[in-house]
Amino acid sequence: KRQVGRAGVLTDESTHTKKIIFHPLMMPRVVICDPELTLGMPAKITAGTGMDAFSHCLEAYCAPGFHPLADGIAVEGMRLIVRALPRVVADPNDLEARAWMMAAAAMGATAFQKGLGGMHAIAHPIGALYDSHHGMTNATLMPYVLVHNRSAIEERIRRVAAYLELPDVSFDGFLACVLDLRRLAGVPHTLAELGIDDAKAALITQMALLDPSAGGNPVPLDPIAVAKIFVNAHAGVL
Repeated sequence: KRQVGRAGVLTDESTHTKKIIFHPLMMPRVVICDPELTLGMPAKITAGTGMDAFSHCLEAYCAPGFHPLADGIAVEGMRLIVRALPRVVADPNDLEARAWMMAAAAMGATAFQKGLGGMHAIAHPIGALYDSHHGMTNATLMPYVLVHNRSAIEERIRRVAAYLELPDVSFDGFLACVLDLRRLAGVPHTLAELGIDDAKAALITQMALLDPSAGGNPVPLDPIAVAKIFVNAHAGVL
């Protein structure tokens, strides 16, 4: 995502917090996107980075505010990933599918200039405290944040479900698609399965609310909401 962004993330190891920095000069002058460079990538990293790209597209699409350009890029990025990621997982040498994934990753990073949300806000402190893979953490949290945000995004999700030509064009149909994509990619269904205990739940809640991504969540986050998402994600309650 750094090829189209002007932001970087640094982890302060003394406080176990991630800091996001922005500057126009951080935007690369030249980018080479060659899917052949991703051949040989470990399966877990392929799946994790692929789901990270999906989380970028999905959270950008759901973020409040008027940005039809970002929304259009985000929905096409999701379409590419839903079709390409299972192919890449099944056949790591599928170069066409890897090219689609590389394009979708750039599209997600373009779209999330609109905003992110609860997935990233909670994943950032979990990653900083437990050194979990960022994409896998986002993917594990994904359905729980979606369900929490349902009241604010249901109509928007119906539109993307139709664009993806899902058999069930509804919020539930899209949620089923997300759960199936996670399963195919080998994403843990719960934070416990990801290796995250609940000993630091209160600290994670506090850190998530301070994360810049929290402001883009379609349903405003407060301590009770974040704690509930964490508990549900840890226990697998949808």
